[in-house]
Amino acid sequence: MAQFFDLHPDNPQARLCKQAADIINKGGIAAIPTDSCYSLVCHLDDKQAVERLRRIRGISDKQHLALLCKDLAHLGSYAKVNNIQYRLLKAVFPGPYTFILEATREVPKRVSHPSKKSIGLRVPDHKVVQALLEHTDGPLIASSLQLGGMDEPCRTAEEAVDRVDHLVDLIVGDGRDCGAQPTTVIDWTGESPVVLRLGAGPLTGPLEPVEVDETEEL
Repeated sequence: MAQFFDLHPDNPQARLCKQAADIINKGGIAAIPTDSCYSLVCHLDDKQAVERLRRIRGISDKQHLALLCKDLAHLGSYAKVNNIQYRLLKAVFPGPYTFILEATREVPKRVSHPSKKSIGLRVPDHKVVQALLEHTDGPLIASSLQLGGMDEPCRTAEEAVDRVDHLVDLIVGDGRDCGAQPTTVIDWTGESPVVLRLGAGPLTGPLEPVEVDETEEL
Protein backbone atom coordinates (compact mmCIF):
# COMPACT_ATOMS: atom_id res chain seq x y z
CA MET A 1 0.00 0.00 0.00
CA ALA A 2 1.29 3.43 -0.98
CA GLN A 3 1.91 6.27 1.44
CA PHE A 4 -0.55 9.13 1.01
CA PHE A 5 0.36 12.80 1.41
CA ASP A 6 -2.36 15.45 1.38
CA LEU A 7 -0.81 18.75 0.25
CA HIS A 8 -2.36 22.20 0.22
CA PRO A 9 -3.02 23.14 -3.45
CA ASP A 10 -1.81 26.73 -3.12
CA ASN A 11 0.72 26.50 -0.27
CA PRO A 12 2.14 22.96 -0.25
CA GLN A 13 3.64 22.07 3.11
CA ALA A 14 7.44 22.15 2.77
CA ARG A 15 7.91 19.30 5.26
CA LEU A 16 5.62 16.95 3.33
CA CYS A 17 7.12 18.02 0.00
CA LYS A 18 10.58 17.13 1.25
CA GLN A 19 9.36 13.77 2.55
CA ALA A 20 7.69 13.05 -0.79
CA ALA A 21 10.84 14.05 -2.68
CA ASP A 22 12.92 11.78 -0.44
CA ILE A 23 10.74 8.81 -1.44
CA ILE A 24 11.19 9.65 -5.12
CA ASN A 25 14.93 10.33 -4.77
CA LYS A 26 15.36 6.90 -3.21
CA GLY A 27 13.75 5.09 -6.16
CA GLY A 28 10.05 5.40 -5.40
CA ILE A 29 7.22 5.75 -7.92
CA ALA A 30 4.68 8.46 -7.12
CA ALA A 31 1.26 9.41 -8.47
CA ILE A 32 0.91 13.19 -8.44
CA PRO A 33 -1.55 15.81 -9.70
CA THR A 34 -0.42 18.12 -12.50
CA ASP A 35 -1.89 20.92 -14.60
CA SER A 36 -3.42 18.39 -16.99
CA CYS A 37 -4.15 15.04 -15.29
CA TYR A 38 -2.57 12.74 -12.73
CA SER A 39 0.88 11.44 -13.65
CA LEU A 40 3.20 8.69 -12.54
CA VAL A 41 6.66 10.06 -11.77
CA CYS A 42 10.09 8.79 -10.76
CA HIS A 43 13.66 10.02 -10.65
CA LEU A 44 15.41 10.56 -13.99
CA ASP A 45 18.64 8.80 -13.00
CA ASP A 46 17.10 5.68 -11.47
CA LYS A 47 17.13 2.94 -14.12
CA GLN A 48 15.08 0.47 -12.10
CA ALA A 49 12.44 3.07 -11.24
CA VAL A 50 12.08 4.09 -14.91
CA GLU A 51 11.70 0.45 -15.98
CA ARG A 52 9.13 -0.10 -13.23
CA LEU A 53 7.18 2.98 -14.30
CA ARG A 54 7.06 1.65 -17.88
CA ARG A 55 5.77 -1.71 -16.62
CA ILE A 56 3.04 -0.07 -14.55
CA ARG A 57 1.95 2.01 -17.53
CA GLY A 58 2.32 -0.90 -19.95
CA ILE A 59 4.45 1.05 -22.43
CA SER A 60 7.62 0.18 -24.32
CA ASP A 61 10.88 2.09 -24.68
CA LYS A 62 9.65 3.28 -28.09
CA GLN A 63 7.08 5.55 -26.47
CA HIS A 64 8.16 8.96 -25.22
CA LEU A 65 8.34 9.78 -21.56
CA ALA A 66 8.39 13.37 -20.35
CA LEU A 67 10.73 15.27 -18.07
CA LEU A 68 9.08 17.57 -15.55
CA CYS A 69 11.32 20.63 -15.23
CA LYS A 70 11.11 23.61 -12.89
CA ASP A 71 11.65 26.26 -15.56
CA LEU A 72 13.17 26.95 -18.97
CA ALA A 73 16.68 27.18 -17.55
CA HIS A 74 16.25 23.70 -16.11
CA LEU A 75 14.77 22.43 -19.38
CA GLY A 76 17.70 23.80 -21.35
CA SER A 77 20.06 21.35 -19.67
CA TYR A 78 18.20 18.39 -21.18
CA ALA A 79 17.10 19.59 -24.63
CA LYS A 80 18.78 21.41 -27.50
CA VAL A 81 16.81 24.64 -27.89
CA ASN A 82 17.49 27.32 -30.48
CA ASN A 83 16.40 30.96 -30.24
CA ILE A 84 13.16 30.45 -32.18
CA GLN A 85 12.18 27.48 -30.05
CA TYR A 86 13.07 29.32 -26.86
CA ARG A 87 10.75 32.22 -27.69
CA LEU A 88 7.79 29.89 -28.25
CA LEU A 89 8.53 27.81 -25.17
CA LYS A 90 8.76 30.98 -23.09
CA ALA A 91 5.35 32.05 -24.39
CA VAL A 92 3.54 28.85 -23.35
CA PHE A 93 5.43 27.61 -20.27
CA PRO A 94 4.54 26.98 -17.56
CA GLY A 95 1.49 25.21 -18.93
CA PRO A 96 -0.09 21.87 -19.96
CA TYR A 97 2.17 21.17 -22.93
CA THR A 98 4.79 18.53 -23.70
CA PHE A 99 7.41 19.49 -26.29
CA ILE A 100 9.40 16.70 -27.92
CA LEU A 101 12.88 18.06 -28.54
CA GLU A 102 16.32 16.72 -29.35
CA ALA A 103 17.86 15.41 -26.14
CA THR A 104 21.25 16.55 -24.83
CA ARG A 105 23.88 14.23 -23.39
CA GLU A 106 22.46 14.93 -19.93
CA VAL A 107 19.51 12.65 -20.77
CA PRO A 108 20.23 8.94 -20.20
CA LYS A 109 19.76 6.90 -23.39
CA ARG A 110 17.30 4.62 -21.61
CA VAL A 111 14.74 7.43 -21.27
CA SER A 112 15.17 9.13 -24.66
CA HIS A 113 13.51 7.76 -27.79
CA PRO A 114 15.77 4.91 -29.04
CA SER A 115 15.79 5.99 -32.69
CA LYS A 116 14.97 9.70 -32.61
CA LYS A 117 17.21 10.59 -29.63
CA SER A 118 14.48 12.91 -28.42
CA ILE A 119 12.70 13.51 -25.13
CA GLY A 120 9.42 15.07 -24.06
CA LEU A 121 9.75 18.08 -21.78
CA ARG A 122 7.27 19.86 -19.54
CA VAL A 123 7.22 22.89 -17.24
CA PRO A 124 3.97 22.35 -15.32
CA ASP A 125 1.85 25.23 -14.09
CA HIS A 126 1.06 23.50 -10.82
CA LYS A 127 2.20 24.60 -7.37
CA VAL A 128 2.40 21.09 -5.90
CA VAL A 129 4.61 19.88 -8.77
CA GLN A 130 6.81 22.94 -8.52
CA ALA A 131 7.14 22.45 -4.75
CA LEU A 132 8.18 18.81 -5.23
CA LEU A 133 10.74 19.80 -7.87
CA GLU A 134 12.35 22.13 -5.34
CA HIS A 135 13.39 19.08 -3.33
CA THR A 136 14.06 16.36 -5.93
CA ASP A 137 17.56 15.74 -7.25
CA GLY A 138 16.88 17.00 -10.76
CA PRO A 139 13.84 16.67 -13.03
CA LEU A 140 11.29 13.87 -12.82
CA ILE A 141 10.36 11.32 -15.45
CA ALA A 142 6.59 11.40 -15.97
CA SER A 143 3.80 9.62 -17.82
CA SER A 144 0.04 10.16 -17.65
CA LEU A 145 -1.67 7.91 -15.11
CA GLN A 146 -3.75 5.93 -17.59
CA LEU A 147 -3.41 2.18 -17.35
CA GLY A 148 -4.59 -0.43 -19.83
CA GLY A 149 -8.39 -0.62 -19.97
CA MET A 150 -8.89 2.92 -18.65
CA ASP A 151 -10.90 5.28 -20.86
CA GLU A 152 -9.16 8.36 -19.49
CA PRO A 153 -6.34 9.25 -17.08
CA CYS A 154 -6.93 9.59 -13.35
CA ARG A 155 -8.06 13.05 -12.38
CA THR A 156 -8.28 12.91 -8.55
CA ALA A 157 -6.32 11.42 -5.67
CA GLU A 158 -9.24 9.10 -4.95
CA GLU A 159 -9.08 7.68 -8.47
CA ALA A 160 -5.31 7.27 -8.18
CA VAL A 161 -5.70 5.36 -4.90
CA ASP A 162 -8.29 3.09 -6.50
CA ARG A 163 -6.06 2.34 -9.50
CA VAL A 164 -2.46 2.23 -8.28
CA ASP A 165 -2.41 2.08 -4.46
CA HIS A 166 -0.86 -1.41 -4.70
CA LEU A 167 1.56 -0.50 -7.49
CA VAL A 168 3.28 2.73 -6.39
CA ASP A 169 5.09 3.96 -3.30
CA LEU A 170 3.42 7.34 -2.88
CA ILE A 171 0.18 9.08 -3.85
CA VAL A 172 0.00 12.85 -3.52
CA GLY A 173 -3.36 14.58 -3.23
CA ASP A 174 -4.25 18.26 -3.20
CA GLY A 175 -8.04 18.08 -2.81
CA ARG A 176 -8.70 19.09 -6.41
CA ASP A 177 -9.84 17.54 -9.66
CA CYS A 178 -7.07 18.20 -12.16
CA GLY A 179 -9.08 17.04 -15.17
CA ALA A 180 -8.72 14.04 -17.44
CA GLN A 181 -7.09 15.70 -20.42
CA PRO A 182 -3.39 14.93 -20.84
CA THR A 183 -0.99 17.55 -22.14
CA THR A 184 -0.96 18.82 -25.70
CA VAL A 185 2.08 17.17 -27.31
CA ILE A 186 4.14 19.10 -29.84
CA ASP A 187 7.04 17.53 -31.74
CA TRP A 188 9.75 20.04 -32.61
CA THR A 189 12.55 17.74 -33.66
CA GLY A 190 12.17 18.96 -37.25
CA GLU A 191 12.25 22.45 -38.72
CA SER A 192 8.70 23.30 -37.62
CA PRO A 193 6.56 22.26 -34.62
CA VAL A 194 3.88 19.62 -35.25
CA VAL A 195 1.06 18.81 -32.82
CA LEU A 196 0.87 15.06 -32.22
CA ARG A 197 -1.89 15.18 -29.60
CA LEU A 198 -4.45 17.83 -28.79
CA GLY A 199 -4.91 17.95 -25.05
CA ALA A 200 -5.30 20.43 -22.20
CA GLY A 201 -3.07 23.08 -23.79
CA PRO A 202 -4.98 25.28 -26.26
CA LEU A 203 -3.60 26.11 -29.69
CA THR A 204 -3.98 29.85 -29.27
CA GLY A 205 -1.70 32.85 -29.55
CA PRO A 206 1.78 31.78 -30.71
CA LEU A 207 0.56 28.20 -31.27
CA GLU A 208 -2.28 29.07 -33.68
CA PRO A 209 -0.30 28.34 -36.87
CA VAL A 210 1.19 25.05 -35.64
CA GLU A 211 0.49 22.04 -37.90
CA VAL A 212 -1.59 19.20 -36.41
CA ASP A 213 -0.76 15.55 -37.19
CA GLU A 214 -2.34 13.15 -34.71
CA THR A 215 -1.60 10.06 -36.85
CA GLU A 216 1.90 9.55 -35.42
CA GLU A 217 2.16 7.22 -32.44
CA LEU A 218 3.53 8.77 -29.26
